[in-house]
This record gives sequence, C-alpha cells and structure tokens, in this order.
Amino acid sequence: MQPRFHSAFAQLPLSLQSALKPVLDNDHFAACLSAKEVSRICADCGMDAETLTLSLLPLAAACALTPISAFHVGAIAQGNSGNLYFGANIELATMPLQQTMHAEQSAVTHAWMRNERKLRALMVNYTPCGHCRQFMAELNSAPALKICLPNRQPAPLSHYLPDAFGPQDLSISTLLMDTVDHGLTLAETDPLTVAALAAANRSHAPYSQAFSGVALESITGAVYAGSYAENAAFNPSLSPLQTALNMMNLSGEALTDIKHAVLVERKNSLLSQWSITHSILSTLGCSDIRQQLIN
Repeated sequence: MQPRFHSAFAQLPLSLQSALKPVLDNDHFAACLSAKEVSRICADCGMDAETLTLSLLPLAAACALTPISAFHVGAIAQGNSGNLYFGANIELATMPLQQTMHAEQSAVTHAWMRNERKLRALMVNYTPCGHCRQFMAELNSAPALKICLPNRQPAPLSHYLPDAFGPQDLSISTLLMDTVDHGLTLAETDPLTVAALAAANRSHAPYSQAFSGVALESITGAVYAGSYAENAAFNPSLSPLQTALNMMNLSGEALTDIKHAVLVERKNSLLSQWSITHSILSTLGCSDIRQQLIN
C-alpha cells in the first residue's frame, strides 16, 4: 500500500479495510475504482454506493499536496459508468496561489482524463467553494449533478449555485466532458508529443479556441497527459499542465520526478500556456521542456 494511505486506511471500519486491502495493496493503485470493484466492495461491506463513496473520502484527502495551507480536501467523482475517481487539492510550493487545483476540480478532471463522459455525483468532505461551484457549472452533467457531503442530504449543484452564470449565457453548446476532436495534426511521431497532441485535441476551450495539451514523462517512464479546461467565468479554468500534474499526483508519483515534458498548442492563439508551463516545470526541476506549435 502506498504510504500516503496508511493513516487514513487505519481509520476506516474493519469491514471496509478488509474489502479495500486487495485494491490498495497494489502499488500502482491510481486513485480510482472500477464499477466492478465498487460493486464487490459494497457487497462485502453491506454498503450502498453513496455510503461507500463518502466513507472513502479520507483516502482521497490523503492524496492532497498542501505545502502552503496544510488543509487537505478530498473529493470523489462518480461517473455514469459507476466508476469512482479520487480528487484532492494540490498546492505548489513557492508558486502563486492561482496555480492551486481544488479537490473538486481534481476529481472532475481525473474522470475526464480517464475518458468518463458524464458524472452522476460528486462527494466532497467540505462544502464546495464558489470557485469549484462555478467550475462544475461547465460540465455537461451540471443540471443533474448531485453534490454529497458527510452528514448532509444530497443536493443538486443548483442548490449550491443558484441563478448561475455559465456557458449557456455565452451561447456555448459544447460542454466540459463532451466528446470532441479538434482535428489538430503534427508531423512529430515521438510518443510524448503524440500524447500531448491527443490531449490538445480533446481540450475544452470554447471561449478562446486556444486548444492545448501537455504530456509529462516521469523517471519511471510513465506518461501523464492533461488537457486545457476553460470556464465561462475564466478564472476557474485549468491549464493543461495542472491537469497533467493532477494525474501524476493521483497515480502516486512525486511531481519532482518529471523527466521530459511537451506542450502542444495552437500558434498565434489569443493566449499561450508556454510561459506558465515552462516556469512551473522548471521550478519542479524538469529541464527538458518542449513546445510544439500547430498552425
């Protein structure tokens, strides 16, 4: 079991510990559970899926990186598939607070990057802040999305974000987690660039059209890709690097273990991810950072 889970695991009910142990004992556990695993664990523990998911929040929070606040938030997104995707807040030491990823954003993009197409519910151990409520309003499942908190009745996102401003106010019909392919191409064929290009092609950038994707290769050889995710209110948007770093963290790798990185983005777009991507990766100790521009 990854050391980060030890303390939280010890606090779970014994029946849940027993059911989870075969999953968590896999050193490659990537902070998600398949619908089949959820069904088995529920049967072993006598829990329904919602109760199980709320019970797992301490494990999600154990994935948090909080060098600034020391405040761990955990979230779990339940996909229409029945899969569960952990999320946790990420702070980067010495970097501006705008580079923080909230736990709800982490869980949502985790599901998105693993090809989940819609979410049923999002469980979180603290009430979502306004930033996260606005971020979730971008989702294709926003009208039906259920927010669940410990010791509270589940409520729709509209309960937490009444009279919302969102993509519909800007006549945007393509929503976050919709299936898209922007048709971007490159002559480059190395695997890392191909992964970054694929991430750019599924990015959500309906406001700027600045499609972009990042791929990171760790010292273990694993590759983590991230797509850009824009928001109608702009500020809750996530860079492709944030999305890729989230996948790396949830998979249990240290963010300082990035060996190679590629950013793919459109040339002459209204905005560029290059400067912030290069700055953050350099701070994390990665020196091999490439930018590939698409006309």
